[in-house]
Amino acid sequence: MPLADLIHGSSLGGRLEELRGRSVLVATRDQLTAALALVELDGIAGRLVLCPPDLPVEHLAFVVETAAVDALVSDRAAAAVESLHVGRLVTCSPRITLAEPERSGRLRTEWILLTSGTTGRPKLVAHTLSSLAAAIRDSGTPARPAVWSTFYDIRRYGGLQIFLRALLGGGSLVLSSAEESTADYLNRVGTHGVTHISGTPSHWRRALMSPAAHRISPRYVRLSGEIADQGILDHLRFVYPEARIAHAFASTEAGVAFDVGDGRAGFPASLLNRPGVDVQMNVEAGSLRIRSAGTAIRYLGCPAEPLADADGFVDTGDMVELRGDRYYFVGRRGGIINVGGLKVHPEEVEAVINRHPRVWMSHVRSRKSPITGALVVADVVLKTSPGSGRVGLEHEILLLCREALAPHKVPAAIDFVPTLAVAASGKMARANA
Repeated sequence: MPLADLIHGSSLGGRLEELRGRSVLVATRDQLTAALALVELDGIAGRLVLCPPDLPVEHLAFVVETAAVDALVSDRAAAAVESLHVGRLVTCSPRITLAEPERSGRLRTEWILLTSGTTGRPKLVAHTLSSLAAAIRDSGTPARPAVWSTFYDIRRYGGLQIFLRALLGGGSLVLSSAEESTADYLNRVGTHGVTHISGTPSHWRRALMSPAAHRISPRYVRLSGEIADQGILDHLRFVYPEARIAHAFASTEAGVAFDVGDGRAGFPASLLNRPGVDVQMNVEAGSLRIRSAGTAIRYLGCPAEPLADADGFVDTGDMVELRGDRYYFVGRRGGIINVGGLKVHPEEVEAVINRHPRVWMSHVRSRKSPITGALVVADVVLKTSPGSGRVGLEHEILLLCREALAPHKVPAAIDFVPTLAVAASGKMARANA
């Protein structure tokens, strides 16, 4: 069923038929107008292109050309978007008119999401509503309808998943806003009685640093988008003892692979190489590979770059390591620090540092060295000021690292910083991200 069947009325001023079969770029300032446009246009537009709000202006023309965009839905003044030269502009309003537009002749709309590219330009990933909703199970009418919210923007894969879960699961959704602080957001979702809430581990670390973290009483807390280390899982369990804490793995290309709710970092090795299941996973050369109904169709504009291999598996580039009966994420293949020819995944070191009870979050990066080419250094945000105990605390963190890591992975320096940069995607801002 197209999403358009879920609403009666129009947020597009009755101009829906003008967009039938077109490649439509949804480029609105806020999420509400984007959400209304997406619901109304699925099954009507031939292609929906979701534009994240932080997409650099210099990349817009590339997206328009690659996706063959010939119509634009926006909540901005015409003068602000006329430079895109897309031929047809339709204004989207947060108000839905009562008149129901004609929606005969449903199309199989292609959804285009943007993800990071290695050249700086975004990659355009093509999905269908079926592939986007593949991990969402119909469990009937819930006894207590969920009130969802997410730190993510719904124009990114992680946020879109929560948007669809709320729509298709019969719940409701409280949208976030890029203009509000973490504390204001938590106060607002607490006021609205949010029961299910998701974000990246970096989102959650920032949330737990705020006194407003106690303004919410969720039944379900979900982490995705980054490695969920044991430190953040334990902290969430302590603050929200009544909630189910789950961390999920998903990517824009591969879809949702699994979520783990046993309170432990990593995932059971038993999830791999299982025949006859909806999501099939294996590990090759240390990289997690996924095949499922949630896998995207293809890249747009990249005919020489297949999205999946001949067997339908997507190489996620997320590196895992088997320890006992469990796999643990250690980092991205492209994010390795080379220390004298030895590899270091920053995320693996961060997971160890974040175990320290006085650490909120950390960022491990490289520093040039004339001897080894690079050194590992760590920026660390503490729960309280180190005060006069700075040297002792640094020693404790380094000792923790020496006990858990190979010598070349131990930071050469620890810098205590007041905050760390988080990208608009909710992930830690990394130089190679």
